[in-house]
Amino acid sequence: MSRTKPMSSLLCTILSLVLNLEAFTTSDGQFVYHGFSGVNLTLDGHAMVTADGLLELTNDTINLGHAFYPTPKNFRKLPNSTVQSFSVTFVFAILSVHDDISADGMAFFVAPSKNLSNTWAQYIGLLNSRNDGNTSNHMFAVELDTTQNDEFKDIDNNHVGININSLTSLQAHHTGYYDDKSSFFNNLTLISGKAMQIEIYGATGRLGG
Repeated sequence: MSRTKPMSSLLCTILSLVLNLEAFTTSDGQFVYHGFSGVNLTLDGHAMVTADGLLELTNDTINLGHAFYPTPKNFRKLPNSTVQSFSVTFVFAILSVHDDISADGMAFFVAPSKNLSNTWAQYIGLLNSRNDGNTSNHMFAVELDTTQNDEFKDIDNNHVGININSLTSLQAHHTGYYDDKSSFFNNLTLISGKAMQIEIYGATGRLGG
C-alpha cells in the first residue's frame, strides 16, 4: 500500500445486523444480531468485539479488519438457478481522527471465500491491484466510501456504491436518504461519527438509508 494521506480510526458499531434470504425458511436463511457479545463470527485483521458488544473493524490508523458470518449461505437452490433475493439491514458508525477527511470506508460484501489476506485498505479490504475487476472474484459489495479515488472513478468522498468484482462501482450515489413525506433528499456525512442505518434489498437493487 503506497498511500500516505491521513487515515482514520474506523469503528463499525453494528448495533443490529439482519440477513434474510427470502426464499429460504427462517431457520436456514435468516440471522439477527442485536449486539455481538458471545456470537460466532470469524474475525481477522484488527477486527474485534468490544466489551460492550460492538463490532469494531479497526481500532487504530492505517489498518483493516474483516468480520465474516461463519457458515456459507447458498444464494441458489440449484447450481444454474436464479440467485435468490435477500435483504440486509445494519447500523454502523465511522469515527475519523479528522473532522473533514477519512480513510477508505467500509463495505458489506458477499464472496465465496473468507481468505482476504492479500487485500489492501485502498480497496476497502476487498481486493488489490492484481485482482480488481476479475470475474473470478465472484464478489458483490455495497461500499460506504469516504475517499474520492480517481482510479475507481469515485463520484465524491461521501457515497454509497454497488460493486461487482471491482472497486469501480456500477452505480453510486451521494450518501443520504429521501424523506418519506416530502420526497426531498437529505444529505448524510459518513464520517460524522453518528449511527446510521443502511438497508440492502437484493431483489430490486434498492438501497435505503
